[in-house]
Amino acid sequence: MKIIFATEPIKYPLTGIGRYSLELVKRLAVASEIEELKLFHGSSFIDSIPQIENKADTRASNHGKLAAFFRRQPLLIEAYRVLHPRRQAWALRDYKDYIYHGPNFYLPHRLERAVTTFHDISIFTCPEFHPKDRVRYMEKSLRESLDTAKLILTVSDFSRSEIIRLFNYPADRIVTTHLACSGDYIPRSPDECLPVLQKYQLEWQRYALYIGTMEPRKNIRGLLQAYQLLPMETRMRYPLILSGYRGWEDDALWQIVERGTREGWIRYLGYVPDGDLPYLYAAARTFIYPSFYEGFGLPILEAMSCGIPVVCSNVTSLPEVAGDAGLLSDPNDVDAISAHILQSLQDEYWREIAVARGFIQAQQFSWETCTAQTIDAYKLL
Repeated sequence: MKIIFATEPIKYPLTGIGRYSLELVKRLAVASEIEELKLFHGSSFIDSIPQIENKADTRASNHGKLAAFFRRQPLLIEAYRVLHPRRQAWALRDYKDYIYHGPNFYLPHRLERAVTTFHDISIFTCPEFHPKDRVRYMEKSLRESLDTAKLILTVSDFSRSEIIRLFNYPADRIVTTHLACSGDYIPRSPDECLPVLQKYQLEWQRYALYIGTMEPRKNIRGLLQAYQLLPMETRMRYPLILSGYRGWEDDALWQIVERGTREGWIRYLGYVPDGDLPYLYAAARTFIYPSFYEGFGLPILEAMSCGIPVVCSNVTSLPEVAGDAGLLSDPNDVDAISAHILQSLQDEYWREIAVARGFIQAQQFSWETCTAQTIDAYKLL
């Protein structure tokens, strides 16, 4: 079979969708079932997979400023939304015998054999967790993708069931291909983690960790409120380390971050280079992810693979990923989240069980399985 794979999500800063796209296309490139793999970026073909450079935070900062600029230009956004898929369709006009895979929701117009990956549909089910301009843009574009696609891939059974229910989409045209994490996410010794710990002025097993975009959907405010309920002695012994690209957020959240930073129990690292993340996970005392909504929840899997106990929400896809390995609670119940954080920090008996269960749960997910499921899905067209 001949595949055209869209590589636009593979860029700095690398998001969860970017990671999925990168890991999948690397394996498709060497899969024996794929007769030919062409890479499509923007509206033209490229010769190789884009390289991700670990640059300083200024790159992520500039990305955020650029996004903020375009949010203030609704006419530009709409023009791009309408014209870009048409430019893509024109560039693809002579490749009708190829399967086109858009790994990030979007598809060019008028494709005969198109596959798209829908990571979640929170734009439709929880629009309050997104900027209004993003909702306007994605609602139109995603409906167009649903009309164009001959097959939809999704990253969890939860997301699959939501798409079937909300859009009355045929169940035989939507396939779950679970995500995975790279082989870099493994348990590590204090000596292995020391260079990264020194870089960020952290101590082995002396911090709680959150990794993810800083935005309302991730329930960062709930996380901060839950952490504030811990005794100050506990907070000072295990400061909360926040890492991730600054998405859209409210001022009140950052006021808490700034106050906690002054008091010594919060640190915001910004966007951490990809190469540092496995060590940042492996050296943590616990990992906390109280998100309101996830299509998958890759950071949970990364934490479990590193041998770190997990505290997370009991909603959307997170129970599917965490299994019986984590402490799960209602993301709106700050008291329960706080109690689970405290248990994950102090209860050695539970921690030992959680780590063992986490390893077992994490072994159910691999990029090789994701790739094989994707290729099997291509064969349906």
